[in-house]
Amino acid sequence: MPRPELEVADVLRDHGAAWRSANAGHVSLEQLKVMSAIERCRTAALGGHVARCEDCSHTLIAYNSCRNRHCPKCQGTAAKEWLAEREAELLPVPYFHVLYTLPAKLRDIAYQNKAVVYDLLFKASAETTLTIAADPKHLGARIGFISVLHTWGFRSRPPPTCAHDRAGRRLLAGWIEVDCLPAPLFLDGRGALRAVPSAVPADAARCPRCGTAAVLRRSLADKTAFERYLKPLRKIKWVVDAREPFAGPRQVLRYLSRYTHRVAISNRRLIAADHNGVTFRYKDYRIDGPGRYKTMTLATDEFIRRFLIHVLPKRFHRIRHYGLLASGNRAANIARARELLATPSPSKEPQPSEPTATDEQHVLPCPCPCCGGRMIVIETFARGCQPKHRPMPTSQEIRIDTS
Repeated sequence: MPRPELEVADVLRDHGAAWRSANAGHVSLEQLKVMSAIERCRTAALGGHVARCEDCSHTLIAYNSCRNRHCPKCQGTAAKEWLAEREAELLPVPYFHVLYTLPAKLRDIAYQNKAVVYDLLFKASAETTLTIAADPKHLGARIGFISVLHTWGFRSRPPPTCAHDRAGRRLLAGWIEVDCLPAPLFLDGRGALRAVPSAVPADAARCPRCGTAAVLRRSLADKTAFERYLKPLRKIKWVVDAREPFAGPRQVLRYLSRYTHRVAISNRRLIAADHNGVTFRYKDYRIDGPGRYKTMTLATDEFIRRFLIHVLPKRFHRIRHYGLLASGNRAANIARARELLATPSPSKEPQPSEPTATDEQHVLPCPCPCCGGRMIVIETFARGCQPKHRPMPTSQEIRIDTS
């Protein structure tokens, strides 16, 4: 796949140092690490290898990937593998796509305390979904679902501001137990869905250890002040959108896979970066038809700031499985469901045999871009070093995703 003409990495390499200097003391260690990783990704700073075609001698240099989960260039292979695994688990039953959106008044608290608030959002929405599903008035059954955190809107605004800038949970509301079919689908009762979240997250926003707001926001560290701030939130009707996927569950999974192993903005949405700022494409969901595709230009420092807003805390899991799809029992539950549904397990496609090579050779999985022959690694070089071999004068340097 050809490399985009403009990347987020180019913006950070050109303006990152000045931005860090201007915002010294206001940038977290994780954000600094993300900037450094993206700037160094697929450059000589991370080392790499040189490969040569054994047929036409076409030579190329491939630099190593940073593999940072916030990098727009990395994790593509991991996302494809995740999608294939989830598609293999699908059952011939109705699926629903549910979206919980965090109220805008909690935005500042969420930004300053991502690990606490996002974790509470996961727990509150999962508890809400499981509780309503188990209620005999709605479904009266155990369900399973996948939760994926999404914090990036198509206009790159800090989440959440409106229906198009959701900082909520994208849930693939899963299958229901076979012996309960056919039963009224609990997700049809949207009023019931709205009733529980309006109380759960506001109460859960207290510190899980001491019950105060000290860890949530310094300006609201006083318990009385924090209670006063939360009081009106308990009357807010949370935005919960539940609908059956128009194109089926596979389409929803493909949609979710865009957020599972990446964050923020794709390089292919970038149009230009110049003295006017960074221009990129976005989709306005309020408009139908071709007119929904628009462009926006942000000042470069504002573009970088908005990109870094979505850096997640260290070791924070943005993908979580609940109910019958919980990791510990998922395989057994899916096997049991297939047995009750008399549905055979999906057959695994035969893996292509890897080409053989001697112990001194390493064959790349991608063929030669010129003749389709095998590409043999003839040299590896360490971080910060330059390769001894150079590409042929008539060839182009091609960057390969080694993640």
